[in-house]
Amino acid sequence: MSAGIDAIAVLALIALPDATLDALRRDYTLHYHPDGLTADAPGAMTALQAVRAVVTNGSTGFSDAQMAALPALEIISAFGAGYENVDVAAAQRRGIVVTHAPGANAATVADHAIGLLLALARGYAPLTDAVRAGRWRGSRAERPTLTGARVGIVGMGRIGRLIAARLRGFDVTTGYHTRRAYDDAPGRHYADLLELARASEFLVIACNGGAATHHLIDRDVLRALGPHGYVVNVARGSVLDTQALIDALADGALAGAGLDVIEHEPEVPRALLDHPGVLLTPHIAGRSPASWLAQRDALLASLDQHFTRTAVEFAVPTA
Repeated sequence: MSAGIDAIAVLALIALPDATLDALRRDYTLHYHPDGLTADAPGAMTALQAVRAVVTNGSTGFSDAQMAALPALEIISAFGAGYENVDVAAAQRRGIVVTHAPGANAATVADHAIGLLLALARGYAPLTDAVRAGRWRGSRAERPTLTGARVGIVGMGRIGRLIAARLRGFDVTTGYHTRRAYDDAPGRHYADLLELARASEFLVIACNGGAATHHLIDRDVLRALGPHGYVVNVARGSVLDTQALIDALADGALAGAGLDVIEHEPEVPRALLDHPGVLLTPHIAGRSPASWLAQRDALLASLDQHFTRTAVEFAVPTA
């Protein structure tokens, strides 16, 4: 790391692990505002003038207007793989580098998806509640099993492929939906998402977020999955139409859902909280000691490479 780099001002707009904060504070002048920066915050406007780097993530993002408020900004780093709410076009127009951490948490997300699939099929949460309530004898009906099931995966990037690899141990029939087929991808490609849903007992959402996939999983897809079907979302909350999900569950058109992400999080509709076939985790699929370490290392490497004028390995490609 070059001399004088510790004087560089970095603005972090998301909650970060302690080890990452320690590293940033050691090497940079850190302005930490995980709840957002307002103009009336002490010294806020002064700090804005000096900031040369921003740390955000795909959910929080960073807009053109926010970039305009930071006249010294040179680099925006997304902590994690996603950067869908960063205005990349505006950044490129302004000469600002955008980076992320591709693959850093993919294995952890894939593990979480498998956990949700197993928990939904075998009924871990409602059966635990039943045993605690003294309903042992009345709760021993048969449950679906993942082994031999038909599983559809929406998205076949790093995470989708790792999910598919883990599913091989369950002898499932795998299908996937992407814009185009991949010769090296496992399972059958379905150009028609509805056709994939009809052919699946479990549907796992593992695609990118953003405008292109907003409400991709809608009423028709959920109802094509059917009354014995389950949907798991470890992608972005915006991909799954929440009201359509609530309606399908209420009508018995869908058996259940495992959601690590949800629209308008952290607010969760009461209908989902109360449904016994719904499992909810608080957007932690990608969080593990290993993934946070990898994301920290990618962030620090990107900042160091940029400010020492070397090639930035994890820069988002220019359009």
